[in-house]
Amino acid sequence: MATWTIDPSHSEIGFVARHLVITKVRGHFGEYSGSVTSSDEALNDLNISFEAIVASISTKNADRDNHLKSADFFDAENHPKLVFASKSVQRNGQDLSVDGIMTIRGVEKPVSLNVEVGGIAKDPWGNTKAGLSFSGTINRKDFGLAFHVLNEAGDLLVSDEIKLEGEVQLKLEA
Repeated sequence: MATWTIDPSHSEIGFVARHLVITKVRGHFGEYSGSVTSSDEALNDLNISFEAIVASISTKNADRDNHLKSADFFDAENHPKLVFASKSVQRNGQDLSVDGIMTIRGVEKPVSLNVEVGGIAKDPWGNTKAGLSFSGTINRKDFGLAFHVLNEAGDLLVSDEIKLEGEVQLKLEA
């Protein structure tokens, strides 16, 4: 059994939402942890677990970040973590389709992620590293992030569809 942990100094976990339907706003979580287990070091099968600290959310705008942490969205005070746990993984060449359960605001929903395995390499200090890129889409309202305001044209201020994206470097634990 091989166990890999996220190297946060070489990783980023983020999301993209449409604002006023005309632009994309990107955000990320500054604090998170996760692990991947596999029957071997070649990542031929995976079990993924991940959690992010909601209070660490950043969109490079303090007012927006505070609004996202409020009860209108994540309700960080009562639901401090976002959690993902894989349930099944299907390999298609180097790419993976990962199905799992995402928990946001205490609501559990199935989520599918597309995962690209970037490869496995040794760093200059002898550590075995693996790279994963992932993407997926959720509907924020499915998780109770139901803040709803329309602009003057009748479009949503914040899109219901949120794109998940990440670049993750894993370290093989000894």
